[in-house]
Amino acid sequence: MTFTVETDDRLTTVDVTDAIAASVPDDCESGTCTAFVEHTTAALVVQENEPRLRGDLESFLGDLVPDSGHAHDELDGNADSHLRAGLLGPDVTIPVADGEPALGTWQSVLLVECDGPRTRTVSVTTTEANSSH
Repeated sequence: MTFTVETDDRLTTVDVTDAIAASVPDDCESGTCTAFVEHTTAALVVQENEPRLRGDLESFLGDLVPDSGHAHDELDGNADSHLRAGLLGPDVTIPVADGEPALGTWQSVLLVECDGPRTRTVSVTTTEANSSH
């Protein structure tokens, strides 16, 4: 199952929790789902979906990795985006219980856009636990 996400800024976050949940089959009693963003300049993280914290995450990444001065910038000027996404990673794996991602009370899945605005594709794979064990 795949879905797309439109982003509107160079460095931003988008809550994709509901889209991931909609990708999990209702009849999956228990297992795992893995969400994977199919790009090298975007990432997925499990984090609290609170606007100030999302802003803090964006600021932190901006402060941690300078916007310019990298060798890859000679090609297309987005080395900072690759480095930021690389720090976070392209995927998250979440337990599934009763057909739903089993996230904690304050946990959401955020797509972290590092080279927007763009259209991003996220694939979700659900694996049902073997019930014979």
